[in-house]
Amino acid sequence: MITQRPKGTQDWFGSNMYKRTRIEELARELCRTYNIKEVITPVFEHTVLFQRGVGETTDVVQKEMYTFEDKGKRSVTLKPEGTAGAIRAYLENNLYAESQPTKLFYVTPAFRYEQPQSGRLRQHHQFGVEFIGSKSPLAEVELITLITTFIEKIGLKNARLHINSIGCSNCRKTYNEALLEYLKKQEENLCPTCRERMLKNPLRVLDCKVPTCKEIVKDAPRTIEYLDEECRTHFEELQDLLKELNIPFEIDTGIVRGLDYYTKTVFEFVNEEGFTLCGGGRYDNLIHEIDEKQDIPSVGFGMGIERIIYFLDKENVELKPEPAIELYVGILGKESKAAAYKVVNQLRNAGIIVETDYMDRSVKAQMKYANKIGAKNTIIIGADELAVNKVSIKNMESGQQTEQTLEKIAEYFSRD
Repeated sequence: MITQRPKGTQDWFGSNMYKRTRIEELARELCRTYNIKEVITPVFEHTVLFQRGVGETTDVVQKEMYTFEDKGKRSVTLKPEGTAGAIRAYLENNLYAESQPTKLFYVTPAFRYEQPQSGRLRQHHQFGVEFIGSKSPLAEVELITLITTFIEKIGLKNARLHINSIGCSNCRKTYNEALLEYLKKQEENLCPTCRERMLKNPLRVLDCKVPTCKEIVKDAPRTIEYLDEECRTHFEELQDLLKELNIPFEIDTGIVRGLDYYTKTVFEFVNEEGFTLCGGGRYDNLIHEIDEKQDIPSVGFGMGIERIIYFLDKENVELKPEPAIELYVGILGKESKAAAYKVVNQLRNAGIIVETDYMDRSVKAQMKYANKIGAKNTIIIGADELAVNKVSIKNMESGQQTEQTLEKIAEYFSRD
């Protein structure tokens, strides 16, 4: 057990680590072009933040949170998602007092106690954006555009945008009554959890993963049929903007999302097989739920990085290759170690990727190792090279050799 990682976790190294790093770099680069600022929040928060923000009747709060009591007898929870913590930071640090909107992004670990499967782990990493302060459907469009660009940049194909509106608290009351009436007729066929949820928050039944419940909700009343004038206008304006911007979409009335804070727009990006790549929506009431003194509209999304890597691998998508080792510096003789390492250090300071020998290998073994790690070029530094202040740079692919003084090596590899 001591040498095994906990179930539902992953060690990151090698090509997988590079993929994750590259995806995170692309996310940061893209967010900078949208003037979205990075936020880092604690890995754990007070449990009540998620109970109030995510929703007490959700699977996340009821079944999946890592909650414990600390030594001060305080209930804390490892964050299961990024939105609640980002909003708490926005409120605690008075970011609402600055010019609005506020646009924040994060790349964060998140924790959910659920059955591990491909692309879903108990500790996973989430890229998310929160667009705070705007009621306009253009805020949704901005995030949808960002996601579309991001998916294109990482190379995933055929992702489709699905949208729905689940209304606000005003029109949801009428909808919940209609939904409850429908569910009561099917009550005996619902799973035990849904029979309980049906009375507390019927909308949560629509998100159940139990096959019998999924079949029942196919014929349930649809939220878009119960929208009030404000929510209907918002949804129509969103559709008009997407059409004018040539962003393809389809209305999917089955989308409700698994968190209670969503209002009005909800959306998902789905691949050809119907698997969700990422999802999000508007949450105009969340800030008020967390701090009753504030009432600020917001919209956001979250994307699981492990899930993205899973689909990249499944579609055989190759990311931009990891930079190769430009030069391997071989060392001949103990008396040459310091001088050779001085050259290594100078090259690294010039931004050149360099590796050298730390194992006291023979020259033959060093060259074999250089080839194994994919070094593009090699040099050997020994007493003879130091005496004449010159080395022979060997291109490992062509075999061509170029003579260069020690002082000029960095300049040689820095050339365009």
